[in-house]
Amino acid sequence: DGAEVRPDALVSGAALDGSPIGQVVGSALAIQAEVPRLVDVMARAPLQAVAALHTAATAGLDPSLIAADDRGRLRRGATADDPLHLGPLPDATTAAGRVAALAPIVTRSSAPALILASVVHAELAVTRPFTWGSGLVARASTRLLLAARGVDPDGLTAPEAGFWAAGRTAYAQALRAYATGTSDGVAQWIVLHADAIRVGADESRRIYADLPPA
Repeated sequence: DGAEVRPDALVSGAALDGSPIGQVVGSALAIQAEVPRLVDVMARAPLQAVAALHTAATAGLDPSLIAADDRGRLRRGATADDPLHLGPLPDATTAAGRVAALAPIVTRSSAPALILASVVHAELAVTRPFTWGSGLVARASTRLLLAARGVDPDGLTAPEAGFWAAGRTAYAQALRAYATGTSDGVAQWIVLHADAIRVGADESRRIYADLPPA
């Protein structure tokens, strides 16, 4: 969501200060920590899981960034943060409707997990259903759906590493392409999303290979 910190500052905790960047970093860590607890919830009540992700992401935020009654709740107005500059914001009713439409897709669709995760991610990112932090929720939803659908039940992969490797510009461009609703635009996003998961899996494999034996 636009926050860049050094790895050593993240490990030491120095990055988790009260600055706007520090709060974004803290939110990113909090939301990922919540993912393992929501795997079963995502499978049976996806909208509840999405709300819980947002609550986790915003729990420690300064009220100047998000009001207390907006935490875990879809926005009711026509404003939302847009760190990726994705373009026109759907109105609150449209955004809420598109988020609600995800529930039967997640619980009933027989589509491959990678396709399903890409659609949920893009819908949450593009519609920006929360006043703050929709991108954080969208990226966490990929990891959560991969676990819920049994692709990565233990949460060992790191899709975020793949999105980082693709680059902020390519990631935003692919989401804008998805937002057009065209076949080519949606395909562009699905390909980038799938490749990000592949890169993230390779990165996780490298990390675990370097760990000393237990």
